[in-house]
Amino acid sequence: MPDPIITVAVPSLNQGRFLDKALRSISEQGLPAEVFVLDGGSTDQSVDVIRRWENRLSGWRSRPDRGQAAAINEGIARGRAPYVCWLNADDYYLTRGIETLIRALERAPEAPAAYGCCWTVTSSGRRAFRYPTLRFRPWVLANFCFICQPGTVIRRTAWESVGGLNEDLHVALDYDLWWRLYGAFGALEYTPEFVAAAVMHSETKTATKRREHYLEAMAVVRQHTGRTPLKWYLAWPFMVNAREWIRAWADKFGA
Repeated sequence: MPDPIITVAVPSLNQGRFLDKALRSISEQGLPAEVFVLDGGSTDQSVDVIRRWENRLSGWRSRPDRGQAAAINEGIARGRAPYVCWLNADDYYLTRGIETLIRALERAPEAPAAYGCCWTVTSSGRRAFRYPTLRFRPWVLANFCFICQPGTVIRRTAWESVGGLNEDLHVALDYDLWWRLYGAFGALEYTPEFVAAAVMHSETKTATKRREHYLEAMAVVRQHTGRTPLKWYLAWPFMVNAREWIRAWADKFGA
């Protein structure tokens, strides 16, 4: 078998209804990949889904763990491929999405990571809206995260240099990583092609932990820039209350 070109960590907890599609989307990329599923001790059908994919996985486990960031770090550390990424169990890649991101990194050898465009979709797969992805600008990143996590690939050397994800963070862990990669290596590479889909449903962290997400993101931007832009305070009432709107929207249109 050819050496793997990418390590994919798949953290999951009670996302069995989505997990098969996520794993299938990795398999259909047509790339030599090593895939590690890090299940946090699910009580739904997740383990049954994992066992159906077991012969195509490089490893998996199902037990309580120290959270999403720790699980992702664990999975990526078990691999050896030159590129790394993680795919939450309720998201999925579009056709040739990973290849598109790797090509972008090959065109920009100085960039630590590449990101592309993503669709936000309902749980049934219907496109809801395009995630607002932009070319990398640190002053824009200080005001909102324009990088959609499932649409990213990172060089292993860069990942290991910054120590992977901060395991003390629970919701803004990707936002923090983009800042640390930028601080260590410079701008992340942007490609305008669609590479992945983020599934919106009423059980996502975006829907259930909106206030925690917002507070954590504000702490991250303050840590990395020395200040919190006014936008965060002005948008606070809308963004925190958006949790209920997101959950209601997902419940109504997700089927």
